[in-house]
Amino acid sequence: MKLKLCLVLLFGAAMFSAFTLSRKQTTLYIIGDSTAANKSEKAYPETGWGMALQAFFKDDVKVDNRALNGRSTKSFRNENRWQPILDQLKAGDYVFIEFGHNDEKVDKPTVGVTLADFKINLVNYVNETRSKKAIPVLLTPISRRSFKSGVLVDSHGGYPAVTRKVADSLKVPLIDMLLKTESLLNRLGDQGSVKLFLHVDSGHVNYPKGKKDDTHLSPDGAKEIAGLAVQGMRESKLGLAKHLK
Repeated sequence: MKLKLCLVLLFGAAMFSAFTLSRKQTTLYIIGDSTAANKSEKAYPETGWGMALQAFFKDDVKVDNRALNGRSTKSFRNENRWQPILDQLKAGDYVFIEFGHNDEKVDKPTVGVTLADFKINLVNYVNETRSKKAIPVLLTPISRRSFKSGVLVDSHGGYPAVTRKVADSLKVPLIDMLLKTESLLNRLGDQGSVKLFLHVDSGHVNYPKGKKDDTHLSPDGAKEIAGLAVQGMRESKLGLAKHLK
């Protein structure tokens, strides 16, 4: 009888603990492009920085990475990727909004947008997130590894500046990933920064001919870039920072 009572009490305590954790758990959504996105096994070692973010948090934060290859502020919404997130957002959740890599592709009308439309799209994501009492955070796109004669060259045009202006005008927390990654790449240099990106020798099971990609990240690169995002959370004094390990 005593054994049964103990088992019942232990089961009840476990259920209560699970219920309390789920009730208090904060969800951090990431919306954005391939630099952050989850990758399939056949793409390995390509790794999105969003894949490395959960490891920085305690169990009371769940990272729900919805970023996808090739998406922009325009296509992410038009493909109905945003509405399901908005429908389930709850007060206190976070939405990290990181676009720019594909918005720049104005030659692709289903993806690229003008700077003016980019601004409108960001404003809409921010306002809709706030309408659910969730917390938007804007991120500039990460730098490509684009060295010319040893000098890192920016490839994002005016899009990061628009993100900064929207953050300033709407009082949205900003993590300036472009500045942070540029600083990292400049510190490592042209050759030293290769390890952060998808450079694979021929003969790899997923890349028989090899691959040299200076936009997408390696596992080490994803961890480094996720660390920069964490650094930005602390600098911005986000409530999320209290839940970091």
